[in-house]
Amino acid sequence: MRNAFERTLPGAAPSFQAALRTAAVAAATDVSVLVLGETGTGKELLARALHAESPRSRGPFVSVNCATLPDGLAEAQLFGHRKGAFTGAVDHRPGLAASAAGGTLFLDEVGELSAAVQAKLLRFLEAGEYQPVGATAPERADARVVAATNRDLPGEVRAGRFREDLYYRLHVVPVELPPLRERQGDLPLLLERLTADLAARHGVAAPTFNRAARALLEAHPWPGNVRELRNLCERLVILLPGREIGPANLPADLQRAGAAGEGPFTLPEGGLRLDALEADLIRQALAKTAGNRSRAARLLGLTRDTLLYRLKKYAIQG
Repeated sequence: MRNAFERTLPGAAPSFQAALRTAAVAAATDVSVLVLGETGTGKELLARALHAESPRSRGPFVSVNCATLPDGLAEAQLFGHRKGAFTGAVDHRPGLAASAAGGTLFLDEVGELSAAVQAKLLRFLEAGEYQPVGATAPERADARVVAATNRDLPGEVRAGRFREDLYYRLHVVPVELPPLRERQGDLPLLLERLTADLAARHGVAAPTFNRAARALLEAHPWPGNVRELRNLCERLVILLPGREIGPANLPADLQRAGAAGEGPFTLPEGGLRLDALEADLIRQALAKTAGNRSRAARLLGLTRDTLLYRLKKYAIQG
């Protein structure tokens, strides 16, 4: 019988499977987990699967996107408030932390929290205590915290925008989901799974993809990751149920890329030095990411270890 990770996060790429194994081990404990990855890689799906496989699975799963919390009200929404604490506080309201008691509190885009709320969150993580806005005494809630971000939190710490102590408190078990472009061999599996699931949801026959369409899809870099792929699959399921999908049925940008018949670089007539080009691209990626090696590796479609090897190979300081 498949577990929650296998049911909701299909994929066989080694880097993806390694992330799921880490999450599965962490699920059996009560430690804080920090889920890292680009937008659309499935961070909330992983958090939900982690909750479902944990001893807290019968408790609530409370999800909040920290980027959408209104300025000045984030603390009240997370930790509650008392009547009269501020204009508009007409009654007592429990916060999301209290609502997650006995279960899991998922803080998506945790890097967007203000410094003041970060301090409150640190106290909650360390002692299980929080103080509703306007309250005179702290309260307690037994909720596990899983956080996620697509930001470079170490860089945010260095810039003074994210508390170092909070970063290490959240970073007990980090789980990094690789972008779709680095999940070699997973696109055909995801294409079949998403198309079948969405067709069943909408009550229609699933479309199929011919070889030319599959080639275009596999060549696409998928900047929006699995979410972008899912949106495309849903569009095709609704508009072309039961049909065979060819290149002409795909979005215009994918068709143009296929018609070009070549990548974004054209080999000069006089040739070039590949090592010099590679070294220059690495320097550009480091400049664009202010020296962040993990982000630079993602820009180049490399693993971090491969980038580190090439930095040493070309004697690049970054």
